Amino acid sequence: MRVFVAGGTGVVGRRLVPQLVANGHEVTATTTTETKLSLLAEWGAKGVVMDGLDPVSVGEAVGSAAPDALVHEMTAISPAHAGKPDMRHFDRWFAKTSRLRTEGTDHLLAAAEAAGVPHVVAQSFGAFNGLQDGGWVKSEEDPLESFAGTPAEAGMRAVRHLEEAVLDAGGAVLRYGSLYGPGATDDQVELVRKRYFPLVGRGQGYCSWVHLDDAASATVLAVEQQASGVFNVVDDEPAPAAEWLPHLAEVAGAKRPMRIPVWVARLLAGPMVVTMMTQGRGFSNAKAKRELGWELRYPSWRDGFREGLT
Repeated sequence: MRVFVAGGTGVVGRRLVPQLVANGHEVTATTTTETKLSLLAEWGAKGVVMDGLDPVSVGEAVGSAAPDALVHEMTAISPAHAGKPDMRHFDRWFAKTSRLRTEGTDHLLAAAEAAGVPHVVAQSFGAFNGLQDGGWVKSEEDPLESFAGTPAEAGMRAVRHLEEAVLDAGGAVLRYGSLYGPGATDDQVELVRKRYFPLVGRGQGYCSWVHLDDAASATVLAVEQQASGVFNVVDDEPAPAAEWLPHLAEVAGAKRPMRIPVWVARLLAGPMVVTMMTQGRGFSNAKAKRELGWELRYPSWRDGFREGLT
């Protein structure tokens, strides 16, 4: 197949593009800077510079590639694009990513329609943002949390826009869990090592994780099978912060995380951190395993953290 990957040099794109090439696909992948074109060439892909927020740039790139499938992996979360992670001001930190999930998605879908691209796969998010009601682990049938009245509300509106637009186009939405692996968790690990990432309250809020290689392999399957619908792309073990954070500290060679009261965390870090640590809901991967035949290289973050961070 001819596959177009928008965001080919991001943390997922760096693992996805080589996997697609290894499976025999002809890949055109985008980057925002000419300096990364050589990297894409090393992976066996044709590189193109594209501005995901410019409809002309997107239209020309997709039209020239004439792909059989388009994969939307565009975000702007890296420090180079968004600065240091800032959960307290989540709306500012995710501002460009939210635009890429709204305007950028619309540009890609319009370009795909104009070029006659029959299938679209898009990255979404499903880590701790399941609806804060009922059980701790959610399926694709359960709604996502809106985070109304918090700095994350705009970001979740953008996720909802992306999902609805891609589903309306008959495509597949992949809700990646919290990504870890090379380049994905560097800032987080550094905070843990400095003991700037404490447990909040009892740390009972759940999170789902997925290694970059597993996120990429699920995406390859969705492309090759021309899948449609929503899939939770997470590992087998959603877990509360009280379990995964101390383990992350241990494998990172850090001291055990400090524990702080909820009211202190709300003052210092803002409502998103409190919600994630105390009310977060994880996700089940049963559908992705059943319908895509997805097999994880890292079924649990317990082994994945240890192998990926030591």
